[in-house]
Amino acid sequence: MPACHEVVHQGEDLQGEGKGLDRLPIPISTPGFDSAPTLTATNVITRDPETGVQNMGTYRAALKAPDRLVVRMATRVGGAGGYLHYVKYQKLGKKTMPCAIVLGCPPYVAFMGPQKLPIGVDEFTVAGGLAGSPINVVKAKTVDLLVPAEAEVVIEGLIDTEYCEPEAPFGESHGHVALEEYNMPMRVTAITHRKNPVIPSYISQVAPSESSVIKRVAYEPLFLSHLREALGIRGVKRVSLHEPLTGLLRVTVLGCEKGMPRTEVWRALRGAASSRATWARSPSRDRRHRSRQRRRAPVVHGLRMNPLEDVQTLPHRGQGHGPKREHGSEEDSTLLIDATMKGDMPPLALPKKEYMERAKKIWEELGCRSCARSRRGSAIRSATGCRSGRGGEARGRRALPRQR
Repeated sequence: MPACHEVVHQGEDLQGEGKGLDRLPIPISTPGFDSAPTLTATNVITRDPETGVQNMGTYRAALKAPDRLVVRMATRVGGAGGYLHYVKYQKLGKKTMPCAIVLGCPPYVAFMGPQKLPIGVDEFTVAGGLAGSPINVVKAKTVDLLVPAEAEVVIEGLIDTEYCEPEAPFGESHGHVALEEYNMPMRVTAITHRKNPVIPSYISQVAPSESSVIKRVAYEPLFLSHLREALGIRGVKRVSLHEPLTGLLRVTVLGCEKGMPRTEVWRALRGAASSRATWARSPSRDRRHRSRQRRRAPVVHGLRMNPLEDVQTLPHRGQGHGPKREHGSEEDSTLLIDATMKGDMPPLALPKKEYMERAKKIWEELGCRSCARSRRGSAIRSATGCRSGRGGEARGRRALPRQR
C-alpha cells in the first residue's frame, strides 16, 4: 500500500463538524485579514481533457466546509495551467473537473509546484529529471489523476465549472492582501494521508517570504537562460530578482559584461521586460562587493545613468501577480534603465589596497574585532592611533574625540 493511502476518508467521513477538512490543522496565515484557514503549500494536480497531460501548480485554497473549498488558479498571464484545463472542461460542456491537492511530498516534487514551465509540460517529468529517477506515483482513490505515492496528504475532489464562489481576503505572496474575488469551488470526494502526516504551510505575506525564496532559486537561472540561449545575448552574466517589499517580478537587475554594446543592453532589457521594472548594470567581480552593490543599487544606478538617454518606458503591460491598483485599471507599464558603466569611473575615495591591508593586519594583531566589520574604519582608527574600535587609549598620537 502506498504511503499516501494508509488512511482514507470518504463518504460520511467527510460530513459534519470535526470531519473531512476539519481534521486538518490548517493555520490562518495572516491573522486579522484572512477570511478563512487557507492551504498555501499546495501541489494542485489537474489533467488536460484533450491531451491527457497533467499539470501541477501551487495555488491557494480557502476552506469553506468539511467537504468544500475554493481554489484560485490565476498565477500567470492568461491563467495557470490548471485554469487552462478548467476552460477546456467548460468548452467541452463538462460540469466538473477532477482535481487533487497534495500537501507535503518529496522535495523535488514540492519544488516544482511554484515554478513556471511551458504550458503542456508535466511537472512530474521535470521533477524526475532533477531527482535522477522517476517519481513514484499512484492513482488517486476517487479521481482519475496520478499523485505522489509518498505524499503526506491528498485532497481529492471535483471543481465546479459552472459557478464560482467568493473567496479571500488573503495575505498573498506579492506582499499585499488580496481582496475578495470569485474563484473555483471544489467538492471534496476523498482525503487520503499517511498514518502520522506532516502538513506544510507557506507564510507568504511581505517579501522576502518562503514562497518567494523557493521561486527565486529557479526564476533567476530561467531568466538568464532565456536571455543568453534563446535570445543569444551573451553579454548578460547574471540575473538578480529583487525581493524585499516588491515581490519577485517587480524589479529585475541584469549584470552585463563591461563594454557590452548599448544595442545589446537594450535588447536584454526588453527581453527581460516580463518583470515590471528592469535595470542593467556592469557588475563587480568581487562577490562581497556585489552584495554591497545590491544594497546600494538605487545610488549606483543614479550615478551611472542619464534619465534622458538611459531610460525607456514600455506601455500597455499587464499588472501580473500583484496587488490591485487604486485606479482599478488592469494596465501597467515597464520601466527600462540602462545603468551600465559607459566608461571608466575615477577611483573611489578610499585608501589604496595595500594601506587597507596593512591597517587590517595591525588591528588584528591588537585584537580589535571591529576591523573585520569595517576595513575603512580600521584604516582611519590606525591613522589616528585609536587603540580600540570604540575610542580607547591613544597609541603613537592622540586619538580623535568621540563624535556624538
